[in-house]
Amino acid sequence: MTDSTPASSTPAHSTPAASTLAQLRSDALAILRATLADCSIPAAFARCLRVEGRTIHRLCGTSGPSALHLDSFSQLFVVALGKAAVPMLDALLAILPADLPLRGLCAAPSLPTRQHAGITYFAAGHPLPNADSFAAARAALQLLHTADASTLVLFLISGGGSALCELPLDPTIPLEDTRRFHQTLIGCGAPIADLNAMRQSFSAVKGGRLAAAAGPAMQLSLLISDVPENALEALASGPTLPAQPSHEQLAHLLDHYRLWPQLPTAVGRFFQQTLANPAADPLLPDPSRCMHDLLLSDADLARAALHHAQSLGYATTVDNRCDDWDYAQAAEWLTDRLQQLRVNTPRTCLLSTGEVTVTLPAAPGIGGRNQQFALESARLLADSPSAPTVILSAGTDGVDGNSPAAGAIVDTATWSRAQALALDPDAALHSCNAWPLFQALGDAITTGPTGHNLRDLRLLLTAG
Repeated sequence: MTDSTPASSTPAHSTPAASTLAQLRSDALAILRATLADCSIPAAFARCLRVEGRTIHRLCGTSGPSALHLDSFSQLFVVALGKAAVPMLDALLAILPADLPLRGLCAAPSLPTRQHAGITYFAAGHPLPNADSFAAARAALQLLHTADASTLVLFLISGGGSALCELPLDPTIPLEDTRRFHQTLIGCGAPIADLNAMRQSFSAVKGGRLAAAAGPAMQLSLLISDVPENALEALASGPTLPAQPSHEQLAHLLDHYRLWPQLPTAVGRFFQQTLANPAADPLLPDPSRCMHDLLLSDADLARAALHHAQSLGYATTVDNRCDDWDYAQAAEWLTDRLQQLRVNTPRTCLLSTGEVTVTLPAAPGIGGRNQQFALESARLLADSPSAPTVILSAGTDGVDGNSPAAGAIVDTATWSRAQALALDPDAALHSCNAWPLFQALGDAITTGPTGHNLRDLRLLLTAG
């Protein structure tokens, strides 16, 4: 991982406080780098799957057979979808026998340089679906409909799959209206579970419909999660999990987030018809033939970050209570919590995983939830002077909203430093246009795609 924070953007070392801030910033970035390195996808596969000869041993499975004998299947399908689809597929195929006659597809944000025989690749869209998102969904359904009881299907599912593999249940709804529907959901301020409940009702591949398409096949879903561990049905909107909102839940969500006036006409008509005549839930295979193994989650992210913060000498606390909170509420909660902790332990790290929400204005600028959280945190630090403090917030996938950054890093001097450069942090905050400001300050964290997708990591460090 590399970050875009140049040395010139850190405070000058002319005072003890400035020197402390520089060290805190260096430590925060080091913790982020080491944490991402620890959450390696190949290591997760090695920990959860062991292949001996032509047998796959499930080491993290909680239900279904603990071993899958490949020679007992006449067909092997692989369906990979999500931001981590390519590294997951590479990690899987690296441990499987090379002579397996497998077929499948991979829906990822971009095409890899190295492609595997038997796999069709789609450069699908995120955060909004594109034509390849539709093509990937059609290809997945077409392939899975050929499965029978002697077929083994390996699903590789990671966050972002909601957009990267998409197809409306109503085939008359065009791509442009589907994109507008997804954009409306992104900006409504709803937590991930609510967003994906609405997507499940809309989509031909979500809410268990991919699993249903595979019928009687033996199915193993390998998951890298960007949702809470108790809500795995929200991961990529649950293509292989039974997760359909009830008639009452769907109606409540559409009303609660005031979505009806914003929906494209065709999408609004679809939901009206759905509420009037709810579709039957997809028929999923027997649970003993439809298994789900969690390879990585934000719990692994938190453990790794905790270890690395402690190794640098910080008294470290994990606080995830603000998961799915509005970004401003989360920033207030965590900055207050940090000040409480430092009363007894001045050299303190507070870390938090999960995601915050942002309700976008009518014409948002360039940014994302991590940069929005970071800028609000900078405002709070400026309004309440305290000991030298650094706050970092970054998406572990390397993507934050519609910006090229993963997130940003701020400190007790960020707000005043921006004003001294004739920047307007308050306007950037209210217009959700944080990235240009952070880019100008040199405080945007730019990693490029990391191959991870384990939600967001927030680090709050203070000393002195």
